[in-house]
Amino acid sequence: MRMNGVKYKSILPVVMIGLVVASLMMNGFDTVSGMNQVEAAAASSSSSTFTAFLANNAPGRTLKYVNGVTTVTNLSSTVVLVNKKRNLPSHYVPQDLVIPQIPFSFSGPSPKKQMRKIAATSLEKLFAAAKKDGIDLKAVSGYRSYATQKSIFERNASIKGEAAANKTSARPGQSEHQTGLSMDISSASVGYALEQSFGNTKEGKWLKVNAPKYGFIIRYGKGQEKGTGYSYEPWHVRYVGVFIAGEITRQNLTLEQYLEKKQ
Repeated sequence: MRMNGVKYKSILPVVMIGLVVASLMMNGFDTVSGMNQVEAAAASSSSSTFTAFLANNAPGRTLKYVNGVTTVTNLSSTVVLVNKKRNLPSHYVPQDLVIPQIPFSFSGPSPKKQMRKIAATSLEKLFAAAKKDGIDLKAVSGYRSYATQKSIFERNASIKGEAAANKTSARPGQSEHQTGLSMDISSASVGYALEQSFGNTKEGKWLKVNAPKYGFIIRYGKGQEKGTGYSYEPWHVRYVGVFIAGEITRQNLTLEQYLEKKQ
């Protein structure tokens, strides 16, 4: 715009940066260390960037049929939606898997120590915050390949039956762990087991409150079984980015509900 013959840049982006940052800070979210690249772009330019990101990742726009199987197309997105109706290709392996520098419940090398880099970096910050607060957490299981998930599901199905197994275990191609954006977390108070009682421990309660500050949601929340298709898992965190994690948590939504509202 011009004022008195002098050209000035619009102050709208500056105002929007302030609004985004202020909103996140008021809700306790770490806007510097936790925001992913998409969120940072939205804050530094305009909300249209973020709106476009969500539109491009809408459930209806990110699905195709491959050999009769509903398969997701936005594989590298931080909000890729994987569930019983949305499958990952059997050959999919994230290209930026790394091992976060955090304590694990087991020793020695293992692929399940890995996560995608953006999630691993944020998880390191989450664990550092937990340690500062006197909370002792350990990671149990991160990335799983299609083949690994196939073995896990088949083993559970042989014990419980397929229907029962699929309430607590994903079929191959339907596991968030294959995205590299999820990690199972536990504590000594439950013997580092993955069980619902973890949600009642001080560690589980701390994780629920603080995970969104670093971009994670409790993916399969209590009372959300009908929407997610899985039983309550207070140990399973999924990276989606700070702003989105905050919105999902405050509104008590599933990832499915949040993305459907935004399309």
